Amino acid sequence: MTGTLINVGAIIIGSIIGIGLNTRLPERFIKIVFQSIGLFTLFIGVFMAMKTNNMFLMVISIVSGSIIGEWINIDKYINHFGNNLKHKFKSDNSRFSEGLVTAFLLFCMGSVTILGAIEEGLGSEPNLLLAKSVLDGVSSIALAAALGYGVAFSVIPLLIYQGGLTLLATHFGNYFSENIINELTGVGGLMLIGLSLNILEIKKLKILNMIPSLVIIVILVYLFG
Repeated sequence: MTGTLINVGAIIIGSIIGIGLNTRLPERFIKIVFQSIGLFTLFIGVFMAMKTNNMFLMVISIVSGSIIGEWINIDKYINHFGNNLKHKFKSDNSRFSEGLVTAFLLFCMGSVTILGAIEEGLGSEPNLLLAKSVLDGVSSIALAAALGYGVAFSVIPLLIYQGGLTLLATHFGNYFSENIINELTGVGGLMLIGLSLNILEIKKLKILNMIPSLVIIVILVYLFG
């Protein structure tokens, strides 16, 4: 878990720097930073989505996973969690929950998260997660400058998700084939494309309700890939 803990620390430090900038930057600069993040997220999402080798399985997983997520209403519970944190820490940031969700999705949907967790889980040095920590730390500065305190609190779901993958890889890492990782990356890319639409205020999508798609795609690839 060393790599994930360092990753968490880098995001917190980056967020603190970004929050400091947030209080000093005029609104128009914050807005352009936000738009830049949206465009970058769109690019990363398209790049990741192209990793898929089976669009049919991708479609099935994103549709069925979204239906399951909508039934559970994951979006509602995560946003409720964010609002509770906001009230507990007496934050007046209107984008607290948005910052938490956006940062978590950006930091956790890439293949580096999966590969890094597997690398450390199998007993190797967490080199990928260390490199990811540097990138996430820099990214968190820009995110926190635009979205505020919520970005720092994204480390809570990140610790659960990325740390959970590391522990899972300790026991089942050899079952994560290259094909599974590519399809996971592809579905994650689709979700980031949707997230970019939210950030750019083009269309409001419930991206969190699509998270079960990541489980569905692993099952489908294992059975039919």
